[in-house]
Amino acid sequence: MSSQNNFLSRLCGKLLGDGCLTKQEGRKPRFQFVHNIHDKQWAWHCFQSLKEYIPLNEPKYKFVKDKRIKRGFTECYIVQSKTAEKITELEKIWYKNRIKRIPFPFLHMYLNEEALAWWYQDDGYLKTENHIPRKIVLSTDNFRNEENKQLIKLLEYKFSLVFSLDKQNRLVLYDQAQIIYFQQLINPYLHQSMNRKILQIPIIYKHNGVKRTTIYLTENIDLKRPTDEINKQLNLLPQLYKIIETREGYLSFYRQHVHIFLENAPQKPYQIRIESRHWKYLQLVKSKTGWNISTIIFLCFSISNSVALHKKI
Repeated sequence: MSSQNNFLSRLCGKLLGDGCLTKQEGRKPRFQFVHNIHDKQWAWHCFQSLKEYIPLNEPKYKFVKDKRIKRGFTECYIVQSKTAEKITELEKIWYKNRIKRIPFPFLHMYLNEEALAWWYQDDGYLKTENHIPRKIVLSTDNFRNEENKQLIKLLEYKFSLVFSLDKQNRLVLYDQAQIIYFQQLINPYLHQSMNRKILQIPIIYKHNGVKRTTIYLTENIDLKRPTDEINKQLNLLPQLYKIIETREGYLSFYRQHVHIFLENAPQKPYQIRIESRHWKYLQLVKSKTGWNISTIIFLCFSISNSVALHKKI
């Protein structure tokens, strides 16, 4: 990707987040963003990353009296640009009658993983309980409901992420596996000052003996001897874990296989006994991805089918 495209992707994330294009009557627009004093490092990072492409002034400290809050004031850093032709063009794309609108053709071109990461660091929130991810929220309440519904479709198309809208008109991810996938997508672009938004996943392993459990698989998997056939597929767990150990391997495998399982709701239940030798890798994979046991077993079948198909070819 060219440097110009990198800039436009960052700006895309910024304008979905805390960025705006201000305009006084009779004057040309200026690009601006404001961050809380606690996010000073993030404000400087964004300034350093964008200043090569647009004429930005350095972050400026601002003290604002505000009787609505307990302290009676807020402190922030504001970054504002000078006027430039690029900014004038962006104002035409992102605003209609001075109201910000989501320009979906622009997002189709420039909303990539880095843009998603910038947006999240501006307007995202991660909720965890005992290191377990519960939800990710993207504050989109300033956009129209119809725009957010279209935005959900675009995020699914581009990233295989399935967001919901909450009662506050915000985009929310509730599924643990998708939250972990979201974090893997944006991880290379997260700034060190954003630790509160970075998911730390502990690897948990507890020894289990033979365990009876119920799993659910898609209708296209028809098993005659479920316990035997599934334990045989679980021999592929070390191979699966090796694939997902790296970010690149994990993302590639997710896009190739996991969305199939998500699109085809598992309906067929099987009561099986999982042999003790499989539990270590089952739990390792589960800790790293958030996938439940049914999903992991389905993916072992997917690997097996891919290997069989490759041999035929």
